[in-house]
Amino acid sequence: MKFETKAIHGVRTPEKGIENWGSTLNMSTTFPIKTYSEWQEFEYSRVSNPTRKDFETMIALLENGKHGFGFSSGMAATSSVFTMFEAGDHFVLSLDIYGGTYRIINDIFRKFGFEATFVDTTDLQQIEAAVRPNTKAIFIETPSNPLLEVTDIRGVVAIAKRHNLLSMVDNTFMSPVLQRPLELGVDIVLHSATKFLGGHNDIIAGAVVVNRDDLAEKISFAQVAIGAILSPFDSWLLLRSMKTLKLRVEKAQANTLKLLDFLRSHPEVEKVYYPTEAHNKGKAVHESQASGGGSVFSFTVKSEAKAKAFFESLKVALFAVSLGGVETLVTHPSTLTHTEFPEEEKVARGVTRTLIRVAVGIEDAEDLIEDFKQALEK
Repeated sequence: MKFETKAIHGVRTPEKGIENWGSTLNMSTTFPIKTYSEWQEFEYSRVSNPTRKDFETMIALLENGKHGFGFSSGMAATSSVFTMFEAGDHFVLSLDIYGGTYRIINDIFRKFGFEATFVDTTDLQQIEAAVRPNTKAIFIETPSNPLLEVTDIRGVVAIAKRHNLLSMVDNTFMSPVLQRPLELGVDIVLHSATKFLGGHNDIIAGAVVVNRDDLAEKISFAQVAIGAILSPFDSWLLLRSMKTLKLRVEKAQANTLKLLDFLRSHPEVEKVYYPTEAHNKGKAVHESQASGGGSVFSFTVKSEAKAKAFFESLKVALFAVSLGGVETLVTHPSTLTHTEFPEEEKVARGVTRTLIRVAVGIEDAEDLIEDFKQALEK
């Protein structure tokens, strides 16, 4: 089946009767034991729940993976995956990365003996140079947050295989509509399902997808032992939302391209950051591993005062964190999503106070352009 057909019909099974052909919402915390001393799939919902299983089956299908896991948030997913490792293990991560990922590695897991090196993963030589004898995994975001820099997924996989490491990709920005890292050889794909998978800014959720049985066993153990699970209701909401995932992603991307055309020539805009911009050194790489640039971009204005005036003047787009929803959200990475980074590090990475990140929604494109126009003029 093609992507949109899988998203609608992928969890329909012959066992389901006519009366419940779709995904049913099962809120039970516990299930009667059918036979003494015999295993059954559903006993207690922290371990396994029918509705969560449907979501996990669906996200695995859409990523072309074998095993899917639903978590209570994107950071719950990331944290649970990292519990596979031990004190003294070392990791190589993207320098331009989500602030929450930086925080969990730098402020939490370091206390338990983890070691981490953050490098410019757009330069494969820097990744290779950062590998140590105790390195266990390479963790990347591509495109990155918030500068939309592109890392060569195939190149990362090659380095990981050469050094017997795990390769991990946060695929939140692209969603499986535009990019499927498992198909490129990646070991672990992670999502903040709060974003495009949920798509309506009304769910907090996370997801992990793998192909390897041994990794699935470890992640399943962490999911059960830690208990940072996705609730049945949120699982059901995600299944509903993912039926329109491709339509939403494509519409938001089309809006993005129109908005970028407007911003590139605006006198108040200094620079635009987007995966397929001509000046993005990873443009060709991105086009070889993804089927579109997505609907998140950043741009800079001439001063922090102009950025402040822009945020305060918006009438359609919302000044808020997050992305991937039907509403267009505009945020200020320096003071919101990347506050965990030291100021000098933020400036060095390009996350300045004049940088604005935009997550485009599915409103009318002309309304968005008019909104940005009047806000920039203020």
